[in-house]
Amino acid sequence: MNREHGTFEVTPVSWDEAIRLSAVLSGVIKKSRYNPDLVVAIGRGGYVPARIVCDYLLSDRLTSIRISHWGVAARKMERAEVVYPLNTPVEGKKVLVIDDVTDTGETLATAIGYIRSLCPEDVKTAVLQHKSVSTVVPDFYAEVVTQWRWIIYPWAFHEDFTGFILLVMGDDPCTPDMIRLRLEDRYRMKHDDKVICSTLEDLVSTGKITRSGSRFIKKNTRGPPSRGFDPYCFIE
Repeated sequence: MNREHGTFEVTPVSWDEAIRLSAVLSGVIKKSRYNPDLVVAIGRGGYVPARIVCDYLLSDRLTSIRISHWGVAARKMERAEVVYPLNTPVEGKKVLVIDDVTDTGETLATAIGYIRSLCPEDVKTAVLQHKSVSTVVPDFYAEVVTQWRWIIYPWAFHEDFTGFILLVMGDDPCTPDMIRLRLEDRYRMKHDDKVICSTLEDLVSTGKITRSGSRFIKKNTRGPPSRGFDPYCFIE
């Protein structure tokens, strides 16, 4: 797969696998004997993993922050920013930051810098899957991903899937079958026409595409992605 030419492998993670990875991550944290005073989930990818990890740690001390890479009209910012800050003091506390994946490392780096500015005792980080290309190595992770690929987690499947459909549609009218073949050819994504048609209907209802007979046409306007979906920029 060649990322530079817009083709690469996309790997979906099932709910069962996500829970398994969260359990493994919890075990790694327990083995280290690290006992955080507060767990901070990075929204939105870290919400579910952080909640499951807290469950295994028997901790109810969970809050969150939101970090964005996007500005006006879906323009990627030069630097990630904390858009929803912490709503609780962390001074003198041991803080564990949890996200689903490290990709570029930019999200974790931003989170670490922000929380350290609030004078905690220490800050440690944890993710389900750590991509070896990341510039930041988390303190705890359940799995290392050595060969780069885009990972779709179950809590973001529909959102990411719509993004890939828009990518393969290009500017020409497409049938569901054309979209299915392009998804498989470019990203090794295999989905039946029923799933694709349902997603296309959602895209029509949100005004991102229009229908003309049996074909669908992407509009020229692009709305801001809510998760930061942009596999070409490799944003986690």
